[in-house]
Amino acid sequence: MRTLPSRRTALAALLGAALAPAMAQTQDEFGRAGLQGAGSTFVHPLAARWVREYRHHLAGGIAHATPNAGLDDDMNGTALDYEPVGSLAGMARLRAGAVDFALSEVPLSSAELRRQRLVQFPIVLGSIAVAANLPGLRGELRLSGPVLADIYLGRIQRWNDAAIRALNPQLALPDAAIAVVGRSDGSGSTFTLTHYLAGQSADWRAKAGADAQVRWPVGQGVRGSAGMAEALRRTPNALGYLDAVQARQAGLTVVALRNAAGAFVAPSAAAAAEAAQSARWDAARDFDQVLVDSPGAGSYPVVATVFGLMRDNLRSGRPQRTLAFFDWALVEGRLAAEQLGYVPLPVAVIGTVRETLAARAAPL
Repeated sequence: MRTLPSRRTALAALLGAALAPAMAQTQDEFGRAGLQGAGSTFVHPLAARWVREYRHHLAGGIAHATPNAGLDDDMNGTALDYEPVGSLAGMARLRAGAVDFALSEVPLSSAELRRQRLVQFPIVLGSIAVAANLPGLRGELRLSGPVLADIYLGRIQRWNDAAIRALNPQLALPDAAIAVVGRSDGSGSTFTLTHYLAGQSADWRAKAGADAQVRWPVGQGVRGSAGMAEALRRTPNALGYLDAVQARQAGLTVVALRNAAGAFVAPSAAAAAEAAQSARWDAARDFDQVLVDSPGAGSYPVVATVFGLMRDNLRSGRPQRTLAFFDWALVEGRLAAEQLGYVPLPVAVIGTVRETLAARAAPL
């Protein structure tokens, strides 16, 4: 831990001033107006931490400001705010011009980005945990993709079903109905989980599909990761899904899922990082990447990529201020991501992201 400051300094030096030349020439046309973001509830714990630390940075806590970029807001006001409304709602607010950026785990295709005049780039990774409230359970709970799909299809209805017992012979599973919980709002967590289920079950693919918002065959619908955590906490024998950070904070049983190599792996930063090793971060494809059922013996099979989304007028003052926030988050925000259990992007990928954004923000 004592070597971290020098590592972060070296990283900043390595990735350098990719955005600085373009930003230095831009004056802030919106004066002291604060930046606004909205979207993913999955990444809300980290986004909230970044907002606090970035406000401290703007107040002089870290000497990393870009000259003349309009980021020296009056810290008695709101320099930056983020509202966790869900991925689809955040994108809708961005399209309506109500916010400066959105965060989402739902990657858009290059064609869709061009149609909506948006820019997309990855900022951090994290695991989608399948979580349960099973009072008194002792030991690791294991599920496979086909069994999980059958639970959400309503075919497996009790915790001591033979299919679950076969995966967990070491556990004393209760003879109790499974209270299934899904997200009712447009969610990046739903997008990632249903892509995993669609790859595991032809019936799921045909009956429910893979999207940010699906019609759940059974169970209760809730809004947001916080709503999911609360529903699971207050409902004995419930099963749902949310980011691994909030699942563990809520004291829930986190399921080990069977991965492509046949191993049962619980969500963790290390397991998500291994899954990300096979990712192809292609700037020409706007970094479109879905990390489900990735190869690797230690890979967790349901990993979400959090994307930043902005309108494509990157050469104007306010977007440049937003870019400076993301530039800070990609480098100086890595430690916070690690501490909370998220996975920072690889250094080479950060460099590609910054270079891509700098090219689009550079003056004509």
